[in-house]
Amino acid sequence: MRQLEEVAVMGQRRRTYPTVEELRAWRDFIETAEALRSELASRLQKEFALSPGDYAVLLALSEADGLRLRSSGLATAIHWERSRLSHQLGRMERRGLIRRDGCATDNRGAEVVLTDQGARAFREAALPHLRAIRELFVEPLTQEQIAAVGDTMATLRARLASLTDT
Repeated sequence: MRQLEEVAVMGQRRRTYPTVEELRAWRDFIETAEALRSELASRLQKEFALSPGDYAVLLALSEADGLRLRSSGLATAIHWERSRLSHQLGRMERRGLIRRDGCATDNRGAEVVLTDQGARAFREAALPHLRAIRELFVEPLTQEQIAAVGDTMATLRARLASLTDT
């Protein structure tokens, strides 16, 4: 088995599979992130009838110039595939949270616009959502742990970005 786990690199051995401890850390990361997402999603749904997808779209639009974004720009901003976004926007449009307008600069494109109802829904949910993040993620950690999490996530994002740049 050890032969499968290690390869020779310039006379040195390098593991090709994670160790038991590394796998435990990975699993803890995945399970904790999922538990946090699940609890936040449950609260958003129960208290404000918003899904995490609704919230992500409303947040991006609330931060956009003129409270509007091209569909492609919105997809990029929230890191979604355009087909997933299209389905999400249809549901939100039926509920009056957003509307889709033709793009003034490109007849083929559409802009997603935050409606008054969508802005109100976002405002109502934003502060309780931020308090929940503080309760579930910030308060259990020390400032040193918060800094370490930030450094770790930055390192992982940089690694992922380097993979997509090649």
